[in-house]
Amino acid sequence: MSRLIVTVFVTLDGVMQAPGGRSEDVSGGFEQGGWQAPYVDEDFMGLMTTVFEQTADHLLLGRKTYEIFAGYWPRVTDENNPIAVRLNAMPKYVTSRTLDSVEWHNSRLLKGEAAESVAQLKERLDGVIMTQGSSDLIHTLQRHDLVDEYRLLINPVILGAGKRLFTDGAAPAAWTLTESRATGAGVQYCVYERAGKPTYGSLDDAAGPRN
Repeated sequence: MSRLIVTVFVTLDGVMQAPGGRSEDVSGGFEQGGWQAPYVDEDFMGLMTTVFEQTADHLLLGRKTYEIFAGYWPRVTDENNPIAVRLNAMPKYVTSRTLDSVEWHNSRLLKGEAAESVAQLKERLDGVIMTQGSSDLIHTLQRHDLVDEYRLLINPVILGAGKRLFTDGAAPAAWTLTESRATGAGVQYCVYERAGKPTYGSLDDAAGPRN
């Protein structure tokens, strides 16, 4: 059985929409695309290279992110670009109700309900399945408790609008911070692994006895 990791670029207020460019995703009238560009430095690129080369065995994408990636990465043929080399070669799985086929090399279409098809995919594959972007798909995975790990790249900016990483309906879960570091431009990289269900208590209990 595989593990499912959500890797996402996110702002301080939780927005994940269109980090890469002004026209990347303008749905909902979003006008602040490209917000991540000022924070992409050598540290950031080295970090992402490590994530793709050493972490992910399979890539899972929703339709919108697949179309963005498939329109860009196959044209990046520089063999010195390790992210492009890895993305173009690795197995890719796409959830969609509307696509009839996927053309990007080594891509496969998952038909039917995303939660069911992804759960079956996790059972069938070994290694690590990683998502990138794909906010609608991530929300489905959260509702059905299918995420095993988050790798968040938290950018030091607040936008006040846009699609957010977490919405109402996510299955309650506890998480353990297993890795944290910052890039030179101030992006905080945090890795959270599943730690079961939330536990609850009282702050009065945590404060200890009072005199």
